[in-house]
Amino acid sequence: MIEFHLNGEVVRTDDEADTPLLWVVRDTFGLKGAKFGCGAALCGACTMHVDGEAVRTCVLPVSAVAGKEVTTIEGLGTPEDPHPLQSKWVDVSVPQCGYCQPGQIMSAAALLAKTASPSESEVESAMAGNICRCGCYPRIKSAILAAAEEMAYEVKA
Repeated sequence: MIEFHLNGEVVRTDDEADTPLLWVVRDTFGLKGAKFGCGAALCGACTMHVDGEAVRTCVLPVSAVAGKEVTTIEGLGTPEDPHPLQSKWVDVSVPQCGYCQPGQIMSAAALLAKTASPSESEVESAMAGNICRCGCYPRIKSAILAAAEEMAYEVKA
């Protein structure tokens, strides 16, 4: 039995220890936001936070998160109370197909948690491993910078 925190709740699973966290979260706990893209930690569609760090979960065994905090896109914000990134994603009309967007947002949220006012080059560097087949990169960068600005304003207010 492996126990960890999932979006603030203690959960337990008897899935095999080497089962990728992505599949445990999707299949055992029914949270479908993170997607399977490449299965090799190269595209970022499966990105979640583990103890606040953006992690590719398609290759991370569930045993690696025992006792840790896992946050998915569902735990980042809600429709009633979205994270600033989620709001800016809508405001800037980022997604086309939307498949990669949960992973994109989770990577961006990890960046903003560490760097409150990132430069354009810091955003580009932090997001470099997240692939968007639709080519929404300029809008992704705009949404991240806008969210950073909004978050900085909220802290000052």
